Amino acid sequence: MNALELLNSGSYKLQKQKIKTHRLDSEILLSKVLNKSREQILIRLNQNIKNKEVFAFDSLIQRRLNKEPIAYIINEKEFWSKKFKVNKNTLIPRPETELLVENLIKTYKNKRISLLDIGTGSGCIIISLLSELSNSNGVGIDISSNALEVAKKNASLHKVESKIKFYNKSIINLYNYKFDLIVSNPPYIERKNIKNLDDDIKKFEPLIALNGGNDGLDVIKKVIYKSKDILKINGRLAIEIGNWQSKKVSKELKLNNFRIEQRIKDYKDNTRCLISTLIK
Repeated sequence: MNALELLNSGSYKLQKQKIKTHRLDSEILLSKVLNKSREQILIRLNQNIKNKEVFAFDSLIQRRLNKEPIAYIINEKEFWSKKFKVNKNTLIPRPETELLVENLIKTYKNKRISLLDIGTGSGCIIISLLSELSNSNGVGIDISSNALEVAKKNASLHKVESKIKFYNKSIINLYNYKFDLIVSNPPYIERKNIKNLDDDIKKFEPLIALNGGNDGLDVIKKVIYKSKDILKINGRLAIEIGNWQSKKVSKELKLNNFRIEQRIKDYKDNTRCLISTLIK
């Protein structure tokens, strides 16, 4: 069997299961098996594939047929033009979060700041920021020790490990710090709506990083309330939120002495992130 035949076979199986990215997924999985780039494979579609590689490819296709996300199958996801290690203990980085990173880099470029990433997960936000903000340093916290192991590997991979300290703790147990910037992509999905998520999310991504409680705002409120104590005056809080949460979160911010500076919209024109300044 050659590469083209194998790609077509994988793509056909995925398409039958109504997986929209069937062709791309098939190419990525063959790339993983052969340890070659997609481009290298696509310019040599007539290359013969060994039987053991065919079996390995078929096993990965089967995982994808079970709706396991590609990122978990290949254990990596691209974010901010970097490859991040991910596994079932970390959320998969989303393109929308890059909009937040882009905004903050523009704001703090050439400045020296200390930043905190709450619920750091794979570390993609703080690592991407500190790889660009060369004079700055930060702290990443997460209540999942398994997620922190992944974040530490990513920090080392992208050569910023000396600029970040990681702690296995909740925000409510963080004291004696004052930050210029706090960023967070907290759980914000209402508990009752988790069952409505796509299978590749609700069956595989960590529930602890998705469940925002009864109204989706449990963790968001904790982040806002605690940030008052650990932000410097005029420090900024940048928080990612869910669809339709903008008004409620804006109200919560104002009640806690934050002035909203920016509303960042995602690719579907939903307000995805609020950036506010502590004014007390």
